[in-house]
Amino acid sequence: MKYLVAKFKIKASEDLMQVCKDLLADSAAEAGFESFEETEEGMEAYVQKELFDKEILDQNIKEFPIEGTEISYEVEEAEDKDWNQEWEDQGFEPICIDDQILIYDAKHPDLHPTTSPDHIEIGIEAKLAFGTGNHETTRMIVSSLMNMNLYKKRVLDCGCGTGILGIVASKLGAGDVVGYDIDEWSVENSKHNAQLNGVNNMSVYFGNASVINHISGMFDVVLANINRNILLEDMNVFRSVMNDGSYLILSGFYVEDIPVLLEKAKELGLSEIERKSDNNWACLILKN
Repeated sequence: MKYLVAKFKIKASEDLMQVCKDLLADSAAEAGFESFEETEEGMEAYVQKELFDKEILDQNIKEFPIEGTEISYEVEEAEDKDWNQEWEDQGFEPICIDDQILIYDAKHPDLHPTTSPDHIEIGIEAKLAFGTGNHETTRMIVSSLMNMNLYKKRVLDCGCGTGILGIVASKLGAGDVVGYDIDEWSVENSKHNAQLNGVNNMSVYFGNASVINHISGMFDVVLANINRNILLEDMNVFRSVMNDGSYLILSGFYVEDIPVLLEKAKELGLSEIERKSDNNWACLILKN
């Protein structure tokens, strides 16, 4: 598949630069971008050529919420193997979530710290997909899973990326895990990471939320770490495969997006159990 790389330059005050980068990543995700790398001037973002929606990107930049911010960008073709290799070679620092789960870069054992025998260790090889545990949204969902009884539960991971959330669920006792993603690389990456961690009860499918209609059975926990617009569009599909008393954990959006998401959830008969936030990123736990 052909990928494009967009090189963004952001002009903003130093104290707002990180917030601007986070908001820009969210805006770019709505235009189809799936992987982001921060630079000193802004960021580089990658998108499948056929999924790039320039009109949405330009509109989001025009309506950027932080006044006085100037954003410019250039787009060029990127060879999959070149930027994929660069992504893999960089590696990522290990992270310990709630002093229980350690996520480390499986391709860089030199970064693997000495850990407690009580830790659940998960090695991830991050390829084209987002999801190493270092982002606030991933951490909040992982933390939420650790507070649930997942023993023999059936879990669905919507937009699985690297497979990290499904792997965590399996390690915490889930009996069956199903994931899907619209990116072929993510599907293969998830399968590889599951195998790498000895997870043999996880199936991963290629496609969007419509693939759920072809998966038999219902789920006890549904996870979706995706941007706000996709969550609003697909929440009814998530709801259709949820058992009575099951949970829907949502993240990938900002605190300001909570009201509109809760309004949609209420329409579907879902009730709020808990909400979390970290650096203005939000997470909602809903119950059927």
